[in-house]
Parts: sequence; C-alpha cells; structure tokens
Amino acid sequence: MSLQTVNDLLKKHKLVEGMLNNQPMPRRKLITALVQKQHMAELRGLLARLSAIEIGQILHSLDLEDAGLVWQQVEESRQDDVLWELSDTLREELVGDREPHCGVGQMSAFELLEGRLAKVSITCRHDLYAIKPIWIDLLAPSKAQRLLIGQHYGLELPDPLDLTDLEASARFYVEDQHEIHIHSDFLLDREGKSRSVPVAFILRGDMLFSVRSEELPVFRLQRLRARTQPGFVSDCKDMLLDLYGAEAEYSADALENIYEQLEIVSKKVLSQDISDEEAADILTDIAEEEDLNGRIRRNMLDTQRAVSFLIRRKLLNTTQLEDAQQILRDIESLNSHTAFLFDKINFLMDATVGFININQNKVIKIFSVASVAMLPPTLIASIYGMNFENMPELQWMLGYPFALGLMTISVLLPFIFFKRKGWLR
Repeated sequence: MSLQTVNDLLKKHKLVEGMLNNQPMPRRKLITALVQKQHMAELRGLLARLSAIEIGQILHSLDLEDAGLVWQQVEESRQDDVLWELSDTLREELVGDREPHCGVGQMSAFELLEGRLAKVSITCRHDLYAIKPIWIDLLAPSKAQRLLIGQHYGLELPDPLDLTDLEASARFYVEDQHEIHIHSDFLLDREGKSRSVPVAFILRGDMLFSVRSEELPVFRLQRLRARTQPGFVSDCKDMLLDLYGAEAEYSADALENIYEQLEIVSKKVLSQDISDEEAADILTDIAEEEDLNGRIRRNMLDTQRAVSFLIRRKLLNTTQLEDAQQILRDIESLNSHTAFLFDKINFLMDATVGFININQNKVIKIFSVASVAMLPPTLIASIYGMNFENMPELQWMLGYPFALGLMTISVLLPFIFFKRKGWLR
C-alpha cells in the first residue's frame, strides 16, 4: 500500500513536470517550484510515518532515478537507519562511499599479538578488513552495529534487550552452521544495588562474539589481565572460560561483602535492646543481603550449566578441560557459602522479628495490667451509681471523697500485687 502511494506521487510529479514544459519560461519556473514543493511535502510526510525497513523495501522496488528522488526526502536523522536496510550496490549508487553511522554503542575487537590481547575499536566496516580477532565485544549495540558485524561475519547477533525473555531451555544451543550460542547472566553489584546483566556469547570457529547492554567489572578485569599478562589466553575458548572464572571470583568477593554486612547486623540484633525503628532498618539490610545472596546463587547455577554445556560439547582441549573442572569446583564451594548465608539470614530475620514481638508484647502487657487494675474501681463506681435510698454514705458530706479514695486504693492494690509477683518490670 505504501509502495503504491509513493508510485502515485512520483507519477503525478512527472506528469505535472511534463505538462509544464509547454508553459512560458518565467511562469514555468514558478509553477514547477510550487508543484514540486507540494508533492515532495506529501512524500516526506508519508516517509516519516514508515519504518526504516519499509523505506528500504520501497527503495529496492523503484528504479534508480525514482529511488534517488525518494532518498532525498528521507529525514537526515533517519538516513543511517535506512542505509542499513539497503544492499551494498544500491547504497553505493545512492550515497557513494558514505558509510552509515553505527550508533552510540561500543564495538571492540581483540587480537592476539605476541601472546597479549590487543584492542581495536570498530567504527566502520573498513576497520574489520585488516584484523583477525579472537573476540568481538559489543556493548549496548544498536541494530546498525549488530547488522554490521553480522553481515561481515555471516551470523545473526541478538538484541541484548531480548535476552531476558528467553526460556531456560533456549539459553544453550547449537546452530546448523556449528555456531555455539550461550546466554548467561553476570552479576553487577554497584553502590549497594545488585542486578543480573544478560550476556549473549556466540562461538563460531576461532572467534568469540559477546553482546551485552551494560559494562561489567568481569569484562574490564579480563581485558586488563589479557593485555598485561603474556599467554593469559590462547584462543577464543580460553577467553570464554576466563570470563566465567572471573565471574566466580567476582561472586566470591560479593559473598565476602555479605559476610561483613551480616556481621554488623548480628551485633545490632544481639544487643540488649532494639527499638522498632532500628528493627525496621535491620530488616531492610537483611532483605538486601538476602536478595544479593540469592542472585549470586542463581548466577552461579547458570554459570555451572554453561561450563557443563561446553564440556559436553567436547570443545575444550586438555588444559581448558582442567580449567573448566576447576571453575565447577569453585562454583560448588560458593554454593555451600550461599546455603550457609541463607541459614544465617533466616536466623537474623527470625531474631529481629522476635524482638519486634517482644516490644509489642510490652505494650500489650501495659494495657492488660491497666485494664485489670481498673476493674475494681469500675465496680465501685457502678455500685454507687445505682443511687440506692438505703445507702447512708450517699447523704454523708464525705461520701464522694470516701468513694474516690476507695477507688484509688482498689487501683493501687493490684499494682502492688503484680509488683511483688514480679509481673511488672
């Protein structure tokens, strides 16, 4: 429907332009300008409502002259997105050697030079021709960037925002072209706010591709190690295993922080007196540590599955297999720590709730004693409120002071009794 509308506008434009060729020159220029302005305004409005994919399909369906006319009406801010939808031939015919801008994300390629990892920033397609990387890392890539890498290496890179929608059964699989796809969660514990960041890995031949939406401490650490330590990595599978190993180390550091925070909370909980406000703050701290501990346990189980998947696929050499087994042993030890921390968190939670119950019981105790103490004076007041004629103290001048004194004594006696029994403390 959109293609038909564009064709109709182009036909009208050509028809009017042909009719105006018979008009006198001064008048022809004026009318031509007005007609072109009207038709091109309609075309720009139509293109503004279409997606980049639809515009690309329309440009491929037109001849070169009409495609050039339509291309001129595409908003400049959208031209890069549309260029990624065009074939290389049509793109060169429309804009020549112009390379579409890749977007705001970061694309980095890593080569092995003398045993060290060397980083090469990728800004356009030409940067890929002169390198032989073992790892290409995409941080918050745009669709254009994913298409650039995917078209050059012949694979499809996923959108990092879609990784959280994957089911667990679709996180590890093998494509027909022997592409190993692994989707894992990596821990990000920053400023007391922890979360899991999904990362997509693709192993294809001698190259590792990673796609993620946020910068992660594990990735920074591995890049630093590989650049400064010769022989730290030898191929893409080494890189992937080292990332999982660094994730286990990072999780272990996060567990140590949980131990420290719970030690502080324990001192507060085991103090002699805790107010309700302090107890509320303690429960908040415990809940945060419990959330982080649970997140670490979940990520470790996810990493365990990923490493086991690599072992089952028989992709690793002898040295890498030993490294993978060591990672699995580290994860097992971390799982024991997370289980212990869960027990400790539950104990502190129960203890804090117990102190809150004690504080509430104290309040209830005061009301209970007060209600019991007020029963005798209530009874006395009820008796004297009946106004019997045969009660001589009602006519006595000191009758009311006597009744008030009697009620006061009836209040004091229960308090003295409870005090001697030790029920009031």
